[in-house]
Amino acid sequence: MSSSDPRSRAPGTRTRRHDPDRRDRIIDACLEVIAEHGLAGTSHRRVAAAADVPLGSMTYHFAGMDELLREAFTRFADSVAQKAERRMAGADHRDGALAEFGRNIDEDVFGTQRELILTLELYTLAARRPEFRDITTAWMARTRATLEPFVDERTAQLLDAMNEGLTIHRALHADPSAEGLAADALTRIARGSGGVGAPGE
Repeated sequence: MSSSDPRSRAPGTRTRRHDPDRRDRIIDACLEVIAEHGLAGTSHRRVAAAADVPLGSMTYHFAGMDELLREAFTRFADSVAQKAERRMAGADHRDGALAEFGRNIDEDVFGTQRELILTLELYTLAARRPEFRDITTAWMARTRATLEPFVDERTAQLLDAMNEGLTIHRALHADPSAEGLAADALTRIARGSGGVGAPGE
């Protein structure tokens, strides 16, 4: 009987499952655990259970929780930045760009409670631990880059800061934001700046 024949294995041994997507699944599961339990409630054991992998897989694929958090929040920030980039890609003048950026805030950033919680958990982590700020810095830079073809650099920073502020406001306020608040704020800031992007100005 060949040694590769399953019948030749010792009783009680298990065949190792081929699972090439395991690392990616752990990263996604980490985000779901953070969204449900917060950073304080996120552990290797909970993430392994959510990903349906052995606990040992956590240390096999990641040097520690910090590496896993970095991978998870980088993936999250990248997904949110891509949404903004897709919305802004079709804008060809300032008014259209501001409208699309407002929709990004209202429909993407505020789209689900999960997105809101993950955003705030990342803010808190980066505020407490500077070594994670490269994630938020890169995320904000990509957001500003979508605006800079239509407004000056300073205005892009102000618009992005308003975006971040509305996110926090949304999380802390008992009532939903007034309808059109993001669009109104974007227009007022851009108008006051005398921004560029002539067509539609």
